[in-house]
Amino acid sequence: MDYDAIIIGAGLGGLTAGAKLARSGKKVLLIEQHTIPGGCATHFKRKDFTIEVSLHEMDGLDAIDLKTKIFEDLDIFKHVELIRLPEFYRYTKAEIDFVMPDDSSRAIRALTERFPEERKGIADYFRTIGGIRKELSQLPRSRLWQILSLPIFPLLFPLITKYANKALGDFLDETINDEQLKLLLIANLGYYHDDPYSMAMLYFSIAQDAYYAGGWYVRGGSQKLSDYLAASITSTGGKILYRHMVEEIIVEKRRAVGVKYRKKGKKNDGLLTARAGHILANNAVPNLTEMLPERESKKLKKSISELKRSCSIITLYLGFSKPAKELGNKHYSTFIANPKVNSLKDFAEDLKHSPYDKRGLIFVDHSQIDSGLAPEGKSLGLLATTDYAENWEGLSRIAYKKKKEVVSQQMIEKLESLIPGIKDHIEYYELSTAKTIERYTLNPGGATYGFAQTTEQSGNKRYGQKSPIKNLHIASAWGFPGGGFSGAIIGGYLASLKVKT
Repeated sequence: MDYDAIIIGAGLGGLTAGAKLARSGKKVLLIEQHTIPGGCATHFKRKDFTIEVSLHEMDGLDAIDLKTKIFEDLDIFKHVELIRLPEFYRYTKAEIDFVMPDDSSRAIRALTERFPEERKGIADYFRTIGGIRKELSQLPRSRLWQILSLPIFPLLFPLITKYANKALGDFLDETINDEQLKLLLIANLGYYHDDPYSMAMLYFSIAQDAYYAGGWYVRGGSQKLSDYLAASITSTGGKILYRHMVEEIIVEKRRAVGVKYRKKGKKNDGLLTARAGHILANNAVPNLTEMLPERESKKLKKSISELKRSCSIITLYLGFSKPAKELGNKHYSTFIANPKVNSLKDFAEDLKHSPYDKRGLIFVDHSQIDSGLAPEGKSLGLLATTDYAENWEGLSRIAYKKKKEVVSQQMIEKLESLIPGIKDHIEYYELSTAKTIERYTLNPGGATYGFAQTTEQSGNKRYGQKSPIKNLHIASAWGFPGGGFSGAIIGGYLASLKVKT
């Protein structure tokens, strides 16, 4: 074999897996179709602004967060500067303006003061999501252990047992009466999914409770993290090929043993071949079906045929001639709710179907921290909400461009209503849609989080690191535990542990 492991894709999952393997003495080849590492963890330059592609905030990094152990193992804390964010988020609607602290105890006090009649429900909510996260952190990863412990599993992990098949919306309806409080508690649902009534309670709990342990931003942009991981691979003997596409996965005796690839844009050149004991797929699982021989392709297609993909994200990047905090904004993340959304069912409809000028969205103001993204006296920000590729299908290039401009202006008007006068200070704006994400990451439909985090597709029912093809491992948001920076990093690390030589 040429390598111990070949990794397809340099998103955070592939980079984390590659860094772990290379630092462990494994011979690694990583093949990436883009010109830079990172996938969604990247930035780009416009005028004198450094535009953050996707990172709003990274959760957790406390004692029970697996990322903490990963960051320590890979020396990330020593080489990447992380900034603690001032709070979780602000939620604003006609009848409510509330700042959610990023500490459970303080959040409980603030919420109880605002909703005194929901004292018990608030306590139950935080006790449940915190308890689930604690239990999940104590759960051994050994599948054999989990099977052997089945008779006593409910005693050891009562909350995991109780909520394993529960949807977030159902839990909230059983726990809290006030609809406005429910909406406030899950204002950031779009970080994970687009419907509380299909959102897996376990996944929501571990992710949401981690934000109450703290939110973090990578100073200088998420590209700094990606660049460090890439350097960790190459400085320890690994190899990264940019602007190269894997076109085939070689299977012999029902095992993945290598790849065939070529330089991007060189269709007339012959395919190059590299062989390895293990193949780690950081690309979209559905795309793997086009890379495999017919027999294995059918097997993989069958294994994912019933799985639903996640929503995507639409983002308006904004460069300001003046920091937004000097115009009266005081918060890093502000959710601007649709005033007509008054229940969890309304919320799901809003995220999926409301026109862009009505849909709730988030404003992220990088001027609230020392982000390192803009020159002195200027600042960066963004507006974002859920999106779907079908919203942009069937448009000519001109029509697509016109629609983007219309949506951009609609989003800017919503920001103007939040911070009067801010639109006069916009020097630069650019809209990224589901189709943009699909083009740059090759994720079908721009599915930001891979397979959707529904009750049927989460936890131990999630598509894992193991594929139906021996020695082909999943190291992306499409596998376990799922999407987002945390999910990709953890998934890539777990995939790397499958490589044994």
